[in-house]
Amino acid sequence: MSNISIIGTGNMARTIGARAIAGGNTVEVLGRDQSKAADLAQALGGGTMTGEWGTAPAGDIVIVALLHDGVVPVVTQYADALAGKVIVDISNPFNSTFDGLAHREETSIAQEVAKAAPASASVVKAFNTVFRHVLEKGRPDVFIAGDSAQAKASVGVFVESLGLRPLDVGSLKMAHWLEGAGVVTVGLANHGVGNLDFALSITELPARANG
Repeated sequence: MSNISIIGTGNMARTIGARAIAGGNTVEVLGRDQSKAADLAQALGGGTMTGEWGTAPAGDIVIVALLHDGVVPVVTQYADALAGKVIVDISNPFNSTFDGLAHREETSIAQEVAKAAPASASVVKAFNTVFRHVLEKGRPDVFIAGDSAQAKASVGVFVESLGLRPLDVGSLKMAHWLEGAGVVTVGLANHGVGNLDFALSITELPARANG
């Protein structure tokens, strides 16, 4: 299984951490507030550890479970402590009305993370199209994007350990469109579906016979 570090102590950190422990992974929690990190580690159980904020995470995969405006600053702060790590950005940079992205350029939080991270680190976008309670209780597909095939494979193995299906959407520039898909989920929740009890997924048709 995987060695995971989670930067953050909020709801997504708790949900991913719980599924990670249930899947047999090793988990470390890192938070600015050491007491909150310790409380979350205790609640997760399963030998969950806490690390010191700003020092090198123990996990090979580092999940940054923060609001979008805090992701790049934290990666910048950690700097070389993230060398050689797979950094997973799960954030959604919604605008104030939740019907568009906070950034106007064709970029993404994950792409900006890649600019701030050490050259030896790899960045993967994942989990941003799944509502927290669906991730907690359901079996949604998890779309992932990144430039490193090896990093995506590592994240894919981790996602499978959660009992979920990873689906590779391509290079890191596709993270922009995954963030757009996050906006679509909010639109569906507010209109076409009318609730939060769903996730975007892929349905494959049976292969057609030749001829």
